Amino acid sequence: MPLREVIAALDARYDPALAESWDAVGLVCGDPDEPVGRVLFAVDPTTAVVDEVIGTGADLLVTHHPLLLTPVHGVPADDLKGRLVHRLIRAGAGLFVAHTNADRAPGSGVNAALADVLGLLDARPLEPTTADPRAGLGRVGELPEPMTLSAFAGHVAAALPTTVGGVRAAGDPDRVIRRVAVCGGSGGSLLAAAAAAGADVLLTSDLKHHPVSDAGEVDGPALCDVAHYASEWPWLPVAADRLSRDLAGQVEVAVSQLRTDPWTWRAGA
Repeated sequence: MPLREVIAALDARYDPALAESWDAVGLVCGDPDEPVGRVLFAVDPTTAVVDEVIGTGADLLVTHHPLLLTPVHGVPADDLKGRLVHRLIRAGAGLFVAHTNADRAPGSGVNAALADVLGLLDARPLEPTTADPRAGLGRVGELPEPMTLSAFAGHVAAALPTTVGGVRAAGDPDRVIRRVAVCGGSGGSLLAAAAAAGADVLLTSDLKHHPVSDAGEVDGPALCDVAHYASEWPWLPVAADRLSRDLAGQVEVAVSQLRTDPWTWRAGA
């Protein structure tokens, strides 16, 4: 199947118009007329993932995080990111990015997948888009049964990929959690929206010291902080399955099992 047809299927699921203005989504490298027989999904376009692309003979790598997010004026092979571009091109493999457009996408987007893997019921966007209330940033939904914050943190740890950072929580461990707000990636900016939605807890990544400290001083949601990579990984198998079905099984689709969380070890409790 030509690469352009695979791109059309991905764009239909993850509309580029949903991306932030600063984002870099879409085809990074690759010839739209070249055939694609195997697609590999991953969170990050790291050296190890590119090794896997080449080693498995994949024709297209689809990642959530962009390789070239900030403006560049060249991709020389002696530069880290330039080297990855050169390696992909030499191997005849393309690179496609679905980032903030995948975050906002309904149904098979990053936040929908995160809500689903946690078992949330009736999940809806925390910040819906004006054009489509089903699309938007974050999700908020109900747990099937109430549980304590301590139990919820354990539930999250069991549902998401294991990372050295684990699951951190801020709040009374005995607090009863019924309504849960989530945002894959860095979602601290959605704390006010989570509070307005009546969430008992906000689960996201990359929370900073001072906002967490301030949140503990007011009557608002408890907080759960997980690895950025872990919060977005549940999207991969969902996106891979949707693409396979959208292409009627004509292209082999796989999910990388490599952990691309950059933290590799920790000391202390």
